[in-house]
Amino acid sequence: MSEASLDTRSARRSGQGTLPKPAAMLELIKPVTWFPPMWAYLCGIISVGVWPDSWALVVLGVLLAGPIVCGMSQAANDWCDRHVDAINEPDRPIPSGRIPGRWGLYIALVMSVLALAVGWQLGPWGFGATVVGVLAAWAYSAEPVRAKRSGWWGPGLVGLSYEALPWFTGAAVIAAGAPRFEIVVIAVLYGLGAHGIMTINDFKAIEGDRQMGIRSLPVTLGPVDAATVAGTVMVLAQLIVVVLLLIWGAPLHAGAIALGIGVQIWALGRWRSDPARLAPWFNGTGVGPYVLGMMVAAFALRGLGA
Repeated sequence: MSEASLDTRSARRSGQGTLPKPAAMLELIKPVTWFPPMWAYLCGIISVGVWPDSWALVVLGVLLAGPIVCGMSQAANDWCDRHVDAINEPDRPIPSGRIPGRWGLYIALVMSVLALAVGWQLGPWGFGATVVGVLAAWAYSAEPVRAKRSGWWGPGLVGLSYEALPWFTGAAVIAAGAPRFEIVVIAVLYGLGAHGIMTINDFKAIEGDRQMGIRSLPVTLGPVDAATVAGTVMVLAQLIVVVLLLIWGAPLHAGAIALGIGVQIWALGRWRSDPARLAPWFNGTGVGPYVLGMMVAAFALRGLGA
């Protein structure tokens, strides 16, 4: 479906020149996706080992990581993916016409500017991280880069942006400088492991991705192998975290994370039996222990810095 025909159909459904309704705009920026970067930002704050002088930095950073930057990335992705969504999920705000014309693009651009303005309030480290986050969001979705065309580079970029970057930002803002080496290593490991989490989302769009030339792992490897890779990446990253925490003298925290890994390995075995149908189930059952392990690791790092 061409861009012109899709935009014309969108305008026809909603009425040319009409404004998008608030409910459709909220759906476009997908509040359900805000939790991971907000959680990661809080992990970064906890991991530093000192309480912030101003809680405004905490609140502002959480809002920036979730509703603003993550919301912007969702709007940008839906605009750039409107042709794929017209095949996979035609009821989404843009292909359905509830976000008419080019309003999806306008919303993404305005939120990009808002993100930079808010990031400026968090000091040089916070602003620098915001710039990286905004660029990564557009690089993932937009031409000519469009990293999401690759099932390897796309989820990797999103994983680092959703987990590692907010964690680093929260730590840097509170520390007013570069975080400790241990914090950076753990943040990056959880960001790399999130590659698997991001791959889970590709199982709902296999047919549209195949038609539009997006080489997601479920398309290129097949559902079973893609599920195996996604789960293995998650587990390996956490195993390295467990080893490092043992080396750094935090055995109880390492043990708690190891228990979560056990749950994920069990869940992965069931997911592989029917990857496409059970992807949402694994997204809750398998990802939950991963996310909890992040906060456990943050408290371990806090103890190391005390």
